[in-house]
Amino acid sequence: MQSVTSKVKPIPDGYHSLTPVVVVEGAPRLIDFLKQVFNAQEEEVYKGPDGRVIHAELRIGDSIIMLSDANPQFPALPAMVNVYTEDVDAAYTRALKAGAISLREPSNQFYGDRTGGVKDAHGNQWWIATHVEDVSQEELEKRMKARES
Repeated sequence: MQSVTSKVKPIPDGYHSLTPVVVVEGAPRLIDFLKQVFNAQEEEVYKGPDGRVIHAELRIGDSIIMLSDANPQFPALPAMVNVYTEDVDAAYTRALKAGAISLREPSNQFYGDRTGGVKDAHGNQWWIATHVEDVSQEELEKRMKARES
């Protein structure tokens, strides 16, 4: 055990305070999907003797997503994840080619993002976004009011 005066970082290099964990039946299929759609890079994949994924970490942009195959302790649960990309339209098209179902075609939003949504074969929703406009708080409030009328 490290001493209290140790310089060990509480959040390891390359990680953020918030890291999504997705649990599915068929983790290798999800890994392939994330590689195809978001150019995810495998950081580590640990498999059990039965070949099932016990733990995997993939890097998408500057973030890590963890995933595994479901088991009795951690059942499969659908997730909803927002992913910022350089080109939402291209990522959305890749998602459809990888077998995802469209939830919403990419479109510009009042808050300054262009977003689209897809659902993967496991039922996870992936909301894909590219920030296209910086919107001031004043302008955001004006646009929100205009939407309500």
